[in-house]
Amino acid sequence: MQIKMFFELKVLTRWELGMSFEQLKLKNQLCHRLYMASNSIARAYREPLAALNLTYPQYVVMMALWEQDEVTIAQLIDKTAIDGGAMTQILKKMTEKCLLAVIKDEHDKRKRLIQLTQRGQALKNEAADIPKNILCKFESVDPTQAKQLMQLLDLVISDLTTKNDDELAN
Repeated sequence: MQIKMFFELKVLTRWELGMSFEQLKLKNQLCHRLYMASNSIARAYREPLAALNLTYPQYVVMMALWEQDEVTIAQLIDKTAIDGGAMTQILKKMTEKCLLAVIKDEHDKRKRLIQLTQRGQALKNEAADIPKNILCKFESVDPTQAKQLMQLLDLVISDLTTKNDDELAN
């Protein structure tokens, strides 16, 4: 990859950089662009999700449960990539809103399953148009570019997740 090669070629001294530290300018940071994009997307979702009385992380959990109901907390964490501690708080608030229930697994009484309530199931109809309405805000991005962006982001996530997991194992 070209980005990796740039950094592997040579460690530059301050003098060689002309004391400019170009690599530290925000305009040159991929991470900052991802941060700004993430914040922009969160803002775009704020209003439609407020109408459903959901936060974005709660919406992510709901989408996962609409795909497959009655899953373990571990399965939900894997599906959503939400941290375990955060997931506990999210599930607690969603239980208080009567959107889901924690039930015993009939096959293994030690396990707990997360199950949508009728209210949680009904919310799916109200949320059905949200993805389309958000995508309409991407005026400068055509469907092909959106698909390519998702593929690139999947690569970034995979690379960083694998690298972080490897570092934690060592």
